[in-house]
Amino acid sequence: MAELSPRLAAVLEALRLRPGMRVLEVGCGPGALARAMAERVGPDGYVLGVDRSPTAIQAAERVSSHGSLDFRVSTAEQFRLKGREQPFDLVVAIRVGGLDGRHPELEAAAMAQLAAATVPGAALYIDRGDPLEAVPLH
Repeated sequence: MAELSPRLAAVLEALRLRPGMRVLEVGCGPGALARAMAERVGPDGYVLGVDRSPTAIQAAERVSSHGSLDFRVSTAEQFRLKGREQPFDLVVAIRVGGLDGRHPELEAAAMAQLAAATVPGAALYIDRGDPLEAVPLH
């Protein structure tokens, strides 16, 4: 299991992850939560961690060896599925400035992009609750 801070361990436990799920983590930083989620969804699932920082993505890629886990440089408001990439079952965003309510225009753009990249009924799990709040994307 990936080494997680107590806060991220609480987030991981609050998510309803099942084997085979496709999960998008926005603001993944060095990838600790993404690696732990990849372990939970297993080899039939997939986790994509995105972050606006190329440095964070490089750090995440250096310590990642899970076959169902990838990382990409992107912001939430610019995220798009690539090519034949399948939509995600859920989205997780922990401490993401564009989704914290301080920037309504960024949040609206991010929510639109995340909705377009997810299956019907998917939710965004964000750290506004204890430990998470589920925000419907559709």
